[in-house]
Amino acid sequence: MRILHTMLRVGNLEKSLAFYTQVLGMRLLRRKEYPDGRFTLAFVGYQDEANGAVLELTHNWDTSSYNLGEGYGHIAIEVDDAYQACENAKKLGGKVTREAGPMKHGTTVIAFIEDPDGYKIEFIQRKLPGQ
Repeated sequence: MRILHTMLRVGNLEKSLAFYTQVLGMRLLRRKEYPDGRFTLAFVGYQDEANGAVLELTHNWDTSSYNLGEGYGHIAIEVDDAYQACENAKKLGGKVTREAGPMKHGTTVIAFIEDPDGYKIEFIQRKLPGQ
């Protein structure tokens, strides 16, 4: 067994696709319209679906926003340099909600940004061997 994807409901598919592909550097892997159901599915990721987990962005045509609820946490993405990832995200219009730095009670360097719908994305800086 393996994780295939995580589904997020998004209010504006084009804004979300721009964020995930331009700000986070993912690729649009596939997109399909379902006119009878009035929704669109778009799958984005860093690698093909056969090789890793991806995000499914679900856009219900008649819904422009969602209550994220209290149960959602975040999506974690490993980066080489969390400080640089934040700077790049800001330059591309991303909203940094926690600047890069060591996590509380630890040494791992993390940062948080938000996508256009308010979903949290955590950057976790890759540790070098021996760290």
